[in-house]
Order: sequence, then structure tokens, then C-alpha cells
Amino acid sequence: MSELLVDFITSLDGYASADGWPGWWGLEGPEYLSWLEENPEGDYLVLMGATTYRLMHGFTTSGEPGTEVLNRFSKVVFSSTLTEPLEWENSTLVTGDAADAVRDLKANGDRSMRTIGSVSLCRSLLQAGLVDRFRVVIFPVITGATGQERIYDGYPDVALDMLDNRTFDGRIQLVEYVPRVLQGPPGSS
Repeated sequence: MSELLVDFITSLDGYASADGWPGWWGLEGPEYLSWLEENPEGDYLVLMGATTYRLMHGFTTSGEPGTEVLNRFSKVVFSSTLTEPLEWENSTLVTGDAADAVRDLKANGDRSMRTIGSVSLCRSLLQAGLVDRFRVVIFPVITGATGQERIYDGYPDVALDMLDNRTFDGRIQLVEYVPRVLQGPPGSS
């Protein structure tokens, strides 16, 4: 059975992006970019929604550092607004229910999967009990005034068991967990 890794890049206060800020808030460093180039999950099938697809494809065409590696990944894009053929190479469009499609890919596929961004897609996959690992790379910036897309709004309560952690360039934190959706606060009935 294939695994699903949810992969987020955030500001310290949990935003996926911020008005006027460049990708990675302009704080990517050589150690972090080298790790991206190593492709720790390079053979994984990448899952994303339409908003992330548009954003990341734009980053790759504009030459945003560290994004060119995404061109060679196989990508599945979940959208009811995009149409085929998709512009970005190695991309397949799925217009049906994302949880059903991922459930089928996990049961019958031969490749593990990971997400990039795609806040609402990740939320729905977590709520459906399909997420095996949850990784967050936290950049040392608070974007309270300009932050967009609060990642965890609308999420259920989730317990996280630590698997790994790492610091890049002396300031960027990676944390990786096994998530467990809770039915209520710990100790409640």
C-alpha cells in the first residue's frame, strides 16, 4: 500500500504565503535549496489542487530558485476549474472526488504520494484518514499583517507523533509527524 505525505511550507504563524513576499519569504538558503535538489521523495507522485498548480507552475516558468526540480515530477492535479491538456509537463488532471481518487491510488497504486501546498486538498485528505506523514518546513518570519491562506483553519483536532526534525541554514525548521485525527480533546469521551 502506498503512503501519503502532506508537505507544507509555512511562516511561523502558519500562513502558506503573504502579500508582496517572494517564494519562501526570500529566506531560502543554500542548505535548504540543496536538500530540495536531493529530492528526498523525488519518486513520489505529487498531488496538488488548482491554486497550487497555478502558483507553482508560475514559479517554475519565472525561474524561482529551487522550483525547477518540480518540472520532472509526475503530478496529479485535482480541480473542477482546470481543463486538459494541462500546460505543465508530467501533469494529469482529476476532476472527481480527491479523497476517493487518493484512496484508490493508495490501495492500487505502486507509488507513494506527497502534496505540495494545496491547503484545502490536504485538509480533506486528513479528514478522510488518508495521511500517513505530515511534514512542515517553517520559515522564521511572522506574516500577521500580510499573511494569506492560514493552513490549519478548518482542520480537525490532530495529535502529532514526532518522526523527524532538522534545521537548515541555522534558521529554517523541518518537523515531521505521524498524524492522528482526534474525535475531541485528549481525555474527552
